Amino acid sequence: MERIAVAYRRLLCVVLAAALSACSTVTISPDGRAKLINEPTYQDSKPFFFWGLVGERHVDVLEICGGKEPVQMQSQQTFGDGFLGVITLGIYSPHTTKVWCARG
Repeated sequence: MERIAVAYRRLLCVVLAAALSACSTVTISPDGRAKLINEPTYQDSKPFFFWGLVGERHVDVLEICGGKEPVQMQSQQTFGDGFLGVITLGIYSPHTTKVWCARG
């Protein structure tokens, strides 16, 4: 019985470590240029639920950029977003949205 408890604890530690270290990023760049690393024009955390399966959020990049060209859009699960997902057991799992607009 003790062997099962030890194996269960080890498995739990591996799963938690994987969940806490897993971040994901989806980057869209209309002209296919390299990923921008400077500060985004817009950044906001959007709520999703049940491991991201429930929830739909729209970001109007034309409104955000105010007539300027959007040069990059990104949806990212940051460490903080992932941490919130883990401590709520996936019930609340936010994603961060970023938009970069052309300068000038």
